[in-house]
Amino acid sequence: MHIQNKVFKAATIAKPLAIVTAQRESHVQTTILCAKTHGIQIRIRSGGHDTEGLSYVSDVPYVVLDLFPLHSVDVDISSATAWVEAGATLGQLYYHIYEKSKVHAFPAGVGTTLGTGGHFSGGGYGNMMRKYGLSVDNIIDAKIVDANGNILDRKSMGEDLFWAIRGGGGASFGVILSWKIKLVPVPAKVTVFTVNKIMEDGAADVLYKWQEVAPNLDQNLFIRVAHLVVDGTKGGKKTVQVAFIGEFLGTIDRLLPLVSKSFPELGLQKSDCIEMPWINSTLYWNGNPMGTPLETLLTVPKEPMPIYFKIKSDYIKTPIPKKALYVIWDKFIESQSMVMQWNPYGGMMAQIPSSATPFPHRAGNLFKIQYFLCWTEDGDEANNRYLNISRSFYDLMAPYASKSPRETFLNYRDTDIGANHPSNTTSKNIVRTYGSKYFKENFDRLVQVKTKVDPLNFFRYEQSIPTKSNY
Repeated sequence: MHIQNKVFKAATIAKPLAIVTAQRESHVQTTILCAKTHGIQIRIRSGGHDTEGLSYVSDVPYVVLDLFPLHSVDVDISSATAWVEAGATLGQLYYHIYEKSKVHAFPAGVGTTLGTGGHFSGGGYGNMMRKYGLSVDNIIDAKIVDANGNILDRKSMGEDLFWAIRGGGGASFGVILSWKIKLVPVPAKVTVFTVNKIMEDGAADVLYKWQEVAPNLDQNLFIRVAHLVVDGTKGGKKTVQVAFIGEFLGTIDRLLPLVSKSFPELGLQKSDCIEMPWINSTLYWNGNPMGTPLETLLTVPKEPMPIYFKIKSDYIKTPIPKKALYVIWDKFIESQSMVMQWNPYGGMMAQIPSSATPFPHRAGNLFKIQYFLCWTEDGDEANNRYLNISRSFYDLMAPYASKSPRETFLNYRDTDIGANHPSNTTSKNIVRTYGSKYFKENFDRLVQVKTKVDPLNFFRYEQSIPTKSNY
């Protein structure tokens, strides 16, 4: 079933009337027309990573259209392009690029089981975004099935719809069949590193400095910060480990003087760094052990990890004061099982206009935060307890986050910011709230496109783009 979040495996969750595993494009067309005729909602799943389960769960009668079998990747190195079907995972895409070229890549996520259908249509970011922007900034064509069952490419769909599906979420407009992407050059060897600091080891000083320098570093360098709750040195007491995880599109000899000059506080040593082909770095970032076979990228676990989780996100525009870091960490330790990732912006992300695609979070952002809280205990009581922990931590972060609106990343789907229930109804206040947080000023244009291409609002879900009549 490719259900990534155990929350949506509960017996109380409404089950689909059917799951259609599309083996060819005509299956997609037939499913749309059949569902439309019978007034049944459709949910579209490629990788199954929608963090609120909206690609495979609904509160009204529905069918799931599973695109997982549509996973071909056709790479043409002579033009440095590829056609990728929506059911292909990022791991499969990366592997097939590497089969054809050792010096080409594609800027997308570090989770290798993510499906390209949803990942790309929500923006698609990864550790090359400071150099090449998002996945959507490197998409040059697409094929989509509209509400009338027509297969459209960029030329036949028009520039407005092509704009909308590159960051506005494809599922409001149709079913993405495939993308044509523009490959990007990478050196034969890249450098990765991880430097760990803990609270008692001056982590706050390094992290405070990171906020200033990370968005302004060389575009070839991306340094993510991951926060974890770990055992401290004093018996039984927990502390926070801050991991600075880097990818540099170049060699160690070029990286070290660059970091020594721009970010000496990190204390990066040659022994921290590993040179490897870009394809191997995708396994490193996915958390696979050194020496993992590249073929691992082609595999998708039959059953995802048996965990419950909640994800939220923020955008930070001014540095968080050093004193506040300790307040944040104290609350973070209370959560016990939260992971917090800070991803730097700047570089190409600051150069692409916020209206170039529906994804609006560009210049002016220092970094984006992902709050990931997971648990393994079963039952409603545990679910509610952990959801309250997540929401409480999010409230604590409000003074440091973007404002008016408090921006949210679409691919870190969060129904706490507003969702229509049941999903075949629309509240204008709700759609304006989540619409502004996800898309800012681009939301109005998305509504215009939606009204034009799907006037009957067939493609809808709890946070879909509404038509003008519902806006």
